[in-house]
Amino acid sequence: MKFITATDRYIFRLVMLPLLATLAIAASLLLLEKMLSLFDFVAAEGGPVSVVWRMLANLIPEYLSLGIPIGLLLGVLLAFRKLATSSELDIFRAVGMSYFRLLRVPFMFAITLAIVNFAIVGFVQPSSRYLYEELRFELRSGAFGAKVRVGEFNNVGENLTMRIEESRDNGNRLSGMFVYAKSKNGQSIAVSAEKGQFLRTDDPDTILLRLEKGTLVHDAPNYQTPRVLSFSSHDVPIPLPKIESFRARGGKDREYIFTELMRIGSDPGKPVMERNKAWANFHFRLVEVAMMLLLPFLAVALAVPPKRSTSALGVFLSIIMVVTYHKINEYAEGVGGMGVVDPFIALWVPFLFFAALILWMYHIIADVPGGQPIGALEIFASRVGIFLRKTFNFRRKSRLATIGMAEAET
Repeated sequence: MKFITATDRYIFRLVMLPLLATLAIAASLLLLEKMLSLFDFVAAEGGPVSVVWRMLANLIPEYLSLGIPIGLLLGVLLAFRKLATSSELDIFRAVGMSYFRLLRVPFMFAITLAIVNFAIVGFVQPSSRYLYEELRFELRSGAFGAKVRVGEFNNVGENLTMRIEESRDNGNRLSGMFVYAKSKNGQSIAVSAEKGQFLRTDDPDTILLRLEKGTLVHDAPNYQTPRVLSFSSHDVPIPLPKIESFRARGGKDREYIFTELMRIGSDPGKPVMERNKAWANFHFRLVEVAMMLLLPFLAVALAVPPKRSTSALGVFLSIIMVVTYHKINEYAEGVGGMGVVDPFIALWVPFLFFAALILWMYHIIADVPGGQPIGALEIFASRVGIFLRKTFNFRRKSRLATIGMAEAET
């Protein structure tokens, strides 16, 4: 007997398409939501647009770690829902195939994706998160040569103020220039010019501002009156502020890889709070990956609607359950990190309860004849739907009757 049968290949095709589609949609929605805020942030800091794409690229591993479990769950759920609504699932069951046998291919997906997700959350995501934070730091510190804001007074360098009325050609053509600089010995220079342009110099710590058609006012404590000079072209060297080096990786728990979290949690020389946070984050990542191995059971339990029904309640309930469990884990991580509860207990007890609920639901659908783990919810949803349809139909008929009476009177 072949290990991979025609049934397995058929289920593979059914699972693969919705899994990839769900993963792509989930990651795209998360990235699009973040993209808007990143564009606002980069524009406010005056950085180049290319930084947005670099920052989004560093967020992809984090969003994949969230999208992979949802994609796996919905991929398996939609595949078995299609089998159930088309009565193919009844045929498989009639020829002696159990639910567990039909889950062979979904478990292959689950194990493979769990390994991929383990590598992402354990090793890839911490590094990409650090690179993302580094880009944010460099934007705020001006490492990308942030542009001077047009129409505002900007502090550029030490004791140097600048204002630009208009900027064209990506900053290569400036107009309405005003520059004011004051030295430590009390001397000051105020310059106004019609045009200006920034130029590079051999010194990486200095840029040159070339001004055209302007007036320079030079004042000093020993001058009786300020000196005024008109010029056609004048160069003003501007020292760039020194950029502080970014911190080393590991400033936050999410930036540590698995081995580093274990080392910190086991180090008696570290503060208790720091060790608790390390262990809490370590167990948080583990339970998130371990739950993926139970998602095929949950998908099957929620995929099969009642007979002669096409209810999609299980699809919505599956998303609610996964998101709720993720939020519970985040709360448990916080509680464990503060030392209120041991991190191991705080994270693994909810996992055991959730695992017990999933296995019970799978037992009802697989071993109980005609069993429906969410049968009560299906009945409630059905009655609510009937009530709403009757209510809206009654209102529609009342409006039609009113319109008919008005037409009859006219």
